[in-house]
Amino acid sequence: MKYRDVARRLRELGCQELARGKGSHCKWYNPTNGMLTSVPDWGSKDLAPGTVRAVIRELGISREEFGSIK
Repeated sequence: MKYRDVARRLRELGCQELARGKGSHCKWYNPTNGMLTSVPDWGSKDLAPGTVRAVIRELGISREEFGSIK
């Protein structure tokens, strides 16, 4: 799953991209519960499924809400 797919789904769920961090990471905020995390943006490279699972867990989103992780 590419960063742009993850970002689109997070926006649909109400999360906000706060800022680009150092290097290739972006900070994301979930206003529903106040949780914050950093998501790597590797352009056209796929993020590992474990990385995507960690991101949604750190933002307090359930796997059912997020949907499938390709």
